[in-house]
Amino acid sequence: MPRRTRLASLVAALLLTGGCAGSPTSNPSARPQPAPASPAGDADAGSPGAGASGAGAAPAGDAIDAATMSGIDVVFLSTMVGHSERTLQIVRLASDRLRDDALRTLAAAIEATEADELAAMRGWLPTTGPSASAAAHHHEGHGDDAALDRLRTAPDADVDRVLREVLADHQRSAADLARAQVDVGRNERVRDLARRIEQSRTAEVELLRGTP
Repeated sequence: MPRRTRLASLVAALLLTGGCAGSPTSNPSARPQPAPASPAGDADAGSPGAGASGAGAAPAGDAIDAATMSGIDVVFLSTMVGHSERTLQIVRLASDRLRDDALRTLAAAIEATEADELAAMRGWLPTTGPSASAAAHHHEGHGDDAALDRLRTAPDADVDRVLREVLADHQRSAADLARAQVDVGRNERVRDLARRIEQSRTAEVELLRGTP
């Protein structure tokens, strides 16, 4: 499949699947509406307002009962929250400097999808009790500052290449984490999100690595 065709397919899949992270039920046959892409360049990775959901939390009533989640589910969600926040930092840091149109489109789709997922995951995490303490602990320490520094200091001519390298490594770690969660998680909605994350990040890595 030509690279641009693969890119278009991946972008469509990202925008379609990203919107279902906060859906009340996990229904593989449902057809979610595409989430609108947002302007890139927002430096505040802690705010998903520039992403697909446009909200700082999952939709009202969409929280998951903490009793249905294991400690592993909570750790996965909190770790992935930190990982997605760093993803938004990465793509927003480079978005205004990218030269390749295909890479810019892919980065925008990743931003929209992960902002939507981030809102849902924040809404699912417990806010009180021992699980919340575990979430707060695992929420810290996410991100390779050296990778961000590489991107921040890269000459304009090298930004596209550096973003591909940094983002591919970052998304590969997300795919690995999500793959492990599918095997050990307890809550089916969290496991379903992990499946989608593993599939989308794996596809992104392949595309980023294969871009000349």
